[in-house]
Amino acid sequence: MRRGRQIGVPCAKDIMSPSPTLSPYSFSAAERDLIRREFGPRFGQQPALAHGLFLRRWRSGPQTGQPKIPVAMRGLLDRGLLEIHAAGAHPRAFFTTAGLEALRHLAAHPRWLDPVRFRHLRIELGLETAEPYRSPLPALA
Repeated sequence: MRRGRQIGVPCAKDIMSPSPTLSPYSFSAAERDLIRREFGPRFGQQPALAHGLFLRRWRSGPQTGQPKIPVAMRGLLDRGLLEIHAAGAHPRAFFTTAGLEALRHLAAHPRWLDPVRFRHLRIELGLETAEPYRSPLPALA
């Protein structure tokens, strides 16, 4: 019996390798991690989409003063899901209309974004309604 690859039968390496082009609605693992880190609650505060993603600036070298773009963010920029606003002291990256639609698609799946931890994003994207807080204690008269 011949060992090795048979003609016409894909090997495991071909099946498991990621596709080189991502659809507009899919995010790579690094991009999902970036979104989770940037929009996850910090110190009791829940970051808003409207505030964008904070970018640092190059302090020295040939790119002095330009925003530093993380590797995970470059794919989002290339696909037109993010745009950079560098005016002012702190440059920020904001989701475009297509980016918000892709983020809405991502947030709709609980496996990709935890619906409890990222409830504030789901509300901001229109996937949930914000209910007023109700105290478990009876109201004082």
